[in-house]
Amino acid sequence: MFDQAKMVMKLKKAQKELASEIIEVSAGDGAVTVRVNGELKFKKITIDPEYVDIDDIAELERWIESATREAFEQAQALAAEKMKPLMGGLGNLGL
Repeated sequence: MFDQAKMVMKLKKAQKELASEIIEVSAGDGAVTVRVNGELKFKKITIDPEYVDIDDIAELERWIESATREAFEQAQALAAEKMKPLMGGLGNLGL
């Protein structure tokens, strides 16, 4: 029972740490910057108007898509890395 409580506490701590981790990815030479946290939640999207051609919105959309995809991939990798040491103990919790 004590081991299960200890594992749950470790999991909650890891989740809290992931919430505070910020992944920032830019695309279009800095035209678009996307920030997400380790819990895969958007924090902010920034668009630098100096780099944006209003006549080529498709390019801006590609930059947003690219930066978003990369930010989420990095956040998923971070979460997997942080949770990996704890995954072995989940079998004892009946999950």
